[in-house]
Parts: sequence; C-alpha cells; structure tokens
Amino acid sequence: MLKSAPHSRQLRTGRYSGGHHLYLLTTVVHNRSRILADWRLGRLVVDEFRLAEEEGAARSLAWVVMPDHFHWLIELHDSTLSTLMRRAKSRSAHSINRALGRQCQVWQKGFHDRALRSEEDIKAVARYIVANPLRAGLVRRIGDYPLWDAIWLP
Repeated sequence: MLKSAPHSRQLRTGRYSGGHHLYLLTTVVHNRSRILADWRLGRLVVDEFRLAEEEGAARSLAWVVMPDHFHWLIELHDSTLSTLMRRAKSRSAHSINRALGRQCQVWQKGFHDRALRSEEDIKAVARYIVANPLRAGLVRRIGDYPLWDAIWLP
C-alpha cells in the first residue's frame, strides 16, 4: 500500500507560477502561535511585502497580517511563488527572531496559494482579505486594525 505524501509536499503539487497572474497566498505561524498579535512584529512581515515589491518580484494588491497567519493578494512579476514566499518568510523570520532575541522557527512549512481567475471580482477578494480581523472579532471597524492594506484605498 502506498503512503500519501506529506501535506507540505501536496501543497506544491501542480503549483504553477505565472508572471502577471494574480494569487492569494496564505501562510501560518509555527504551531499557530499568536506572535503577530504584537503589531510591531507584524510590521516586520509587512516590510517584506514592501521589499518584494521594491525588488520587482510581485505587486501587492491587498494583505492582512493576523495574529497567527497572513493573507497576501499579489500580482506575480519577476519571481516564482515558491521563491517569493521563501524570501518573505525567511527574511521576516530573521527580523522577528532578532526583535525577540531568540532563534526559533517562526513559520510552518509550506504555504497555500490560489490563482484568481480573470472573471473573479478582485476587489471583492481584497475586501474579504482585509475583513479578516472583523470576522475574527479582533476589532469592530477595519480602520481600528493596524496590519492591513489594499491598493484601492484613496
């Protein structure tokens, strides 16, 4: 009898990184620890979103950093999904560990990606992403949550 592949390997099966395609990326903190509830640590993750954009790897359309995970809606440019996420997770883990004065695993292995179809309402997806803190009961108004953004803001 064949054993099934580990879950992280299954996440990579069939993964395609198309330039200028839109993707919703999600990854989780190791053991679902809520370390990103400290907004200063969450800002270190946001710094990596901005760096990816500066480097030309991806354009950030919307994102939210939750206490134990993040959602990142991107248009992929000069990178692959795996490289983009490996860099964002590695760099943010290094920054978070430095800020905490420790050397521990920050992120769970792997990530989830979903390619968006051209007919999907991208703004609706972005609204869903940034409304995560509301659905989680962290705030009553999205403006009260410090770790989100979307390009459609004035």
